[in-house]
Amino acid sequence: MSDLFTPLQLGAVETKNRIFMAPLTRCRADQDHVPTDMMVDYYAQRASAGLIIAEATMAMEGNSSFWREPGIYSQAQIDAWKKVTAAVHQEGGKIFLQIWHGGRTCHPVLNEGKQPVAPSALAITSDQANTPEGKLDYPEPRALQDQELPAIVEGFAQAAKNAREAGFDGVEIHAANGYLLDEFLRTSANKRSGPYGGSVENRARLLLEVVEAVAADWDEQHIGIRFSPLNSFNSMQDEDPVGLMTWLARRLNDYQLAYLHLMRADFKGQQQADILTPIRENYQGNLLVNMGYSPEEAKEVVAAGDADAVAFGVPFIANPDLPERIRQDAELNSADPKTFYTQGTRGYTDYPRLQDAVT
Repeated sequence: MSDLFTPLQLGAVETKNRIFMAPLTRCRADQDHVPTDMMVDYYAQRASAGLIIAEATMAMEGNSSFWREPGIYSQAQIDAWKKVTAAVHQEGGKIFLQIWHGGRTCHPVLNEGKQPVAPSALAITSDQANTPEGKLDYPEPRALQDQELPAIVEGFAQAAKNAREAGFDGVEIHAANGYLLDEFLRTSANKRSGPYGGSVENRARLLLEVVEAVAADWDEQHIGIRFSPLNSFNSMQDEDPVGLMTWLARRLNDYQLAYLHLMRADFKGQQQADILTPIRENYQGNLLVNMGYSPEEAKEVVAAGDADAVAFGVPFIANPDLPERIRQDAELNSADPKTFYTQGTRGYTDYPRLQDAVT
């Protein structure tokens, strides 16, 4: 029987515990999407996580969704990320980079007026974009042509190469939450015909091409993938989310991935299903689960063998020493949502550790 403090072999990486830090957009990069010194401190503070999965990071230039999110396409960004990974490793931690294309969430205001791209010309209607000009409606995206997709695949592959140069222990391919790869996977956003639309095999084609391109340079054991089959954020739905994920779970057994990262629920509560059971039954590799787990439930899930590790999001924002707090069954700090997407250190690197409270 495993517990949250049993080491886990995660592909090519061994983690010291099974309490992982979920990827969390915090908008603390500079206006050129270069990681800042406060990001070095932020991630180093949380190095006691079994694995840190760094925030959604632009694989390719000109695809910003959050204004101040980081990138991994320029040398300045690579050099800045080197400071982050060195600091995390100095503290004994492991860190993957989540590589990402925002698809139809890339608002023109954030991208020099450029129209966003997507599998189909369908706008997001359920949410609004956060921009320097305030909340704005999303425009209709341009449907990508099949011949444009190899460049996107190559963009992800180059991002992974850059992440490796920057000292990351691996990459997580972001195929969740209504961004480009998820848009191709799910039926509400993908109305294409041809080789990238229609059947689940076709809708998954772009993701699998990305996996294979990344693995060609950096072996499969340094790759994780994140999915959110139920999440309706960014106008996302699927006609058969359980069928989609069952197919993907079986297909991904063809690769020796580090892990599959599953968001189990819907932020908006519109779609409900048991998505965990069919994935656990069909996927033979490491399963990382996320979304609303308390420390108590996380202990139960891992002890029962229903998942191999649990990723915590908001609790890691407010508790840089979350594993130690869970070990001691100590009280958790509460996070301040007003500072989630601001640009300063307040609500970012100033949450107290247990040792600070004692002294």
